Amino acid sequence: MKLLFKADQDPLENFNALFAEAEKAVIKDVNAMSLATVSEKGFPRVRVVLFKGLVRGGFSFYTNYQSPKAEELVLNSRASLLFFWSALDVQIRIEGTTAALSPSESDRYFASRPRLSQIGAWASHQSEQISDLQELEARVARLEIKYDGQEIPRPPFWGGYHVLPLKIEFWFGRTGRLHERYVFDRSTVESPWTSAMLSP
Repeated sequence: MKLLFKADQDPLENFNALFAEAEKAVIKDVNAMSLATVSEKGFPRVRVVLFKGLVRGGFSFYTNYQSPKAEELVLNSRASLLFFWSALDVQIRIEGTTAALSPSESDRYFASRPRLSQIGAWASHQSEQISDLQELEARVARLEIKYDGQEIPRPPFWGGYHVLPLKIEFWFGRTGRLHERYVFDRSTVESPWTSAMLSP
């Protein structure tokens, strides 16, 4: 498996090769990645989101623009990502700056989602308190009636981001904790990558 990784290769090419291998080996949610942001009070906050492909060199995901994560990215665009594929004993850590995707990119992805997921984007006031599950189900029912027989438009408060990497670390687990670590760094997204091997 590690033969797919080349220390002198562009890190995004290495990521694509390893992701393809993970798709073969990981049964569920191979695209799950942890996203870490920083709260207004300086607390690191992490949650799992779904990676939706490399878009213009950035790791993309979609969310409600009124969610805590989106509000935190307005205050501080820097973020970290983590992929962990236990079946391969591989971790990939990414640090970078986050930018919103274009409306057309978000529209295109939203149109590809299952219909219930599209309705869910409208129905959920993400992270706001609700009285019970029935409240959410009632919103869904009203929206199903509203959009019966129609295409569902993307909510203006929902769309995509991508994390443009400035640092990518590849970790390969080995017995005896003699893990292999390779880090790729650059100062800006236009700068060339430098690379080094790290002690475990």
